[in-house]
Amino acid sequence: MERFTISLDEDLARAFDALILARGYSNRSEAVRDILRTHVEASRLAREDAPHCIANLSYVYDHHERELAERVTHAQHEHHDLCVATLHAHLDHDNCMESVILRGATGAVRAFAEALMAKPGVRHGALNLVTADCRSTPHVHAHDGRPGAEGASSVSHVHYRPRS
Repeated sequence: MERFTISLDEDLARAFDALILARGYSNRSEAVRDILRTHVEASRLAREDAPHCIANLSYVYDHHERELAERVTHAQHEHHDLCVATLHAHLDHDNCMESVILRGATGAVRAFAEALMAKPGVRHGALNLVTADCRSTPHVHAHDGRPGAEGASSVSHVHYRPRS
């Protein structure tokens, strides 16, 4: 681990310590690391230096909107390569909330999310992207989680590992 020292004026140091306490960090180093990760991620995304990502798309929609649930489900099936899982919650008699876990090429994930949030009846949409390194390598996975266990097989699939 690399170390560095920073100097803060008293007002900023007090405000930072209050933030640390409010968010439950155990020390200043953890807080600084999180702040740096957030800004590094934002910079990568702004520069489009993030070819792959993992993401969460959340939105609220009116389930009475004509055929909207079917159109949303159809869009997810059309993009099954991006959609990992969907959580659906009933908020009240009229509204539902869904959260979709996505992974893939950042441009494709953004385009899918924007198209879905633009559908009539969908509102309060938000996309949270995390840049990821994408690796496709064959390796062994055992059915019980232990390498080399009975039933292990070598398969090629993609791993998305968050960056930073």
